Amino acid sequence: MRSDPVLFFRLAEASDYDRLERLTIDSFEPITWARKLDERFGPLNGKDWRERWQARFAHIFATQIILVGEVNGKPVGLATATVDAVTALGFIDLLCVFAGEQGKGYGKAMLRGMLRHLKTQGCLHANLDCLADNEAGNRLYASEGFEEVARSIRWFIRIPEL
Repeated sequence: MRSDPVLFFRLAEASDYDRLERLTIDSFEPITWARKLDERFGPLNGKDWRERWQARFAHIFATQIILVGEVNGKPVGLATATVDAVTALGFIDLLCVFAGEQGKGYGKAMLRGMLRHLKTQGCLHANLDCLADNEAGNRLYASEGFEEVARSIRWFIRIPEL
């Protein structure tokens, strides 16, 4: 039986920003709906999916908990979250294993590491969103006891001239 990999967890620091941004965006490229949108409609107002993800990452870095998972001092993944102290609910926004490090059990380790961290922040529950076609992510969350409570559809339109 394979044991969980041992990751060292730490909170991200400002000096990590450039590297984590690049690694995260590269890792989400195959699954992000923003890339799929560009393939269908083109860049939005001249901003392609990578530029939009850069803006999203900047906001995440400024406003969320960012937990970095490392092996031998090398980042292999990250998880980001926010905490609603009133409801004791943690929301995991991003869970990412960097390209080249996937398939080694780091996703499960990152998820468990973030859940432990949320527990230290007073959270009693956690939730997250995952695209329906992200089969690996959905398998992971189900295997870790997450229960599907709702589905949503992301709709998009180019607003016509009125």
